[in-house]
Amino acid sequence: MATSDAPIQIGRVALTVNDLGRVGDFYRSVIGLERISGSGEELVLGAGGKPLLELRSDKAARPRPQEAGLFHTAFLLPDRQALGRWLRFVADQGIRLDGASDHLVSEAIYLRDPEGNGIEVYADRPRSAWQRDGAEVRMDTIALDLPDLMAAAEGDWTGAPGESVVGHVHLQVGDVAAAEDFCMNRLGMERMAHRFGASFFATGGYHHHLAGNVWNSRGAGPRSADSAGLAEVVLAADPDRLQALGATEFRDPWGTTFRVEPKG
Repeated sequence: MATSDAPIQIGRVALTVNDLGRVGDFYRSVIGLERISGSGEELVLGAGGKPLLELRSDKAARPRPQEAGLFHTAFLLPDRQALGRWLRFVADQGIRLDGASDHLVSEAIYLRDPEGNGIEVYADRPRSAWQRDGAEVRMDTIALDLPDLMAAAEGDWTGAPGESVVGHVHLQVGDVAAAEDFCMNRLGMERMAHRFGASFFATGGYHHHLAGNVWNSRGAGPRSADSAGLAEVVLAADPDRLQALGATEFRDPWGTTFRVEPKG
């Protein structure tokens, strides 16, 4: 996968949800994740035996408020053909989508889970096709050619391929400069792009593992502790990078937890 050679990449994302059964069913039936483990209080889903998403039940949590936190979890499929199969599947099922975009480096489709958590399902273009502006990767948001993408599908969608990963996590933040300071100076990532109230960060030359925008959250303060939505982001790091970080848990200026584990 395009992120596998990065010193730090996304391991998995944890969400607090009000209705574990309903949300879990959505990620299995619509996104195609497989059940890895679970109880009445939590459910771990993934692909190819790898955990990608933890759902943590809290029926008393306030429904996902409009504040800093998750913009979307982005599930990266291994190739364009897989994305085309998934697009044809959701079209046939009448699944409501929020949008679709060509970002130059990738092709992406957007939707939300039953509790409003944003989701991106995407496939990267070959890294050799990415264009750069100096040290940064050129990204844009233009119309995606949906018929052409659907035509790339071969066979039927049978669930998320085993090579699928969480390619990136996009956050709502209160201030882009503060997000840059956290991601670059605390997590040791590089800024790969910035545009229109958002910055994008990665290691290993990827277009982004993390992003932060103020489109719906400019000036937001610390997140409330009793709400549904993003619980934590788990990063996977090479041993040398893990040692260089000097810690295994961080909190960004808005209270989002980032936990770092060794790649395994």
